[in-house]
Amino acid sequence: MGDHECPTCNREFDSRRGLGVHHSSVHDERLPNRECDECGDQFYAEYEKRYCSDDCRRAAVSMEGTDNPNYDGGKSETICDICGTRFEYYPSEKEGLYCGDCVETASWRDPPELSGTEHPAWEGGTLTLSCDVCDDPVERYPSQISGEVTLCSRDCHAEWLSEAFTGDGHPNWRGGGIDDYGPGWRETRERALERDGHACVVCGTDADDLGRNPDVHHVVPVRLFAASPVLSVRDAHTADNVVSLCPGCHRRAEFGRLSRAELRWRAGVAPPADRVRA
Repeated sequence: MGDHECPTCNREFDSRRGLGVHHSSVHDERLPNRECDECGDQFYAEYEKRYCSDDCRRAAVSMEGTDNPNYDGGKSETICDICGTRFEYYPSEKEGLYCGDCVETASWRDPPELSGTEHPAWEGGTLTLSCDVCDDPVERYPSQISGEVTLCSRDCHAEWLSEAFTGDGHPNWRGGGIDDYGPGWRETRERALERDGHACVVCGTDADDLGRNPDVHHVVPVRLFAASPVLSVRDAHTADNVVSLCPGCHRRAEFGRLSRAELRWRAGVAPPADRVRA
């Protein structure tokens, strides 16, 4: 006779394991292996479990007050900043400034002042600066001041660019050494201005408009002649390699926005011999 009897068919087994295998395979039901700590009923669970149901767990384990794992000291009491009444609040929810009645009242919620000195981005208003070209006063907000240069108008901007983008300020500057362009340059420059009518060959701006003569631009840069082992700077000063340009068109040419072929065509000169290829 075995020590373990099947509760369904009364068959006896020598071990509880044998009984369990029999009951699950023959009767399609697992035998209880645990006892509920709350109600005492037996039940089956594959892992360690103290309660047979959620109801028993809720009845055995309190989640209120200090028993709640999220308990943070409960409510605090303070005085409303608006009406002066005492009220309770949870510190984890808010700072505790206004009671519920005042929070629901919109009349005290005045919109913040965001103009003038009350604006959070206020930096002192406009500043009075001097134009770096003509010295006229210029009003600027601190956020508009780049720290590089202050200019009052497009005309002053153009004049500043004309001066700033010469010599070592020009993006194509290669270290100097040919500042005066050597012998023959003055004569070539005068001939180019006379040929072009002392006006820009691209836009027509003349000396009267500029208040001075236009610039005279080398179509093929002087530096390429200076770097050539078989040519000299003087070889750059030929009529077919110079054109008259206003400062704006001169900058466009220097930045490659006007082709050499167009410049020569507008000046009415034939392309130079292939002495220097750029």
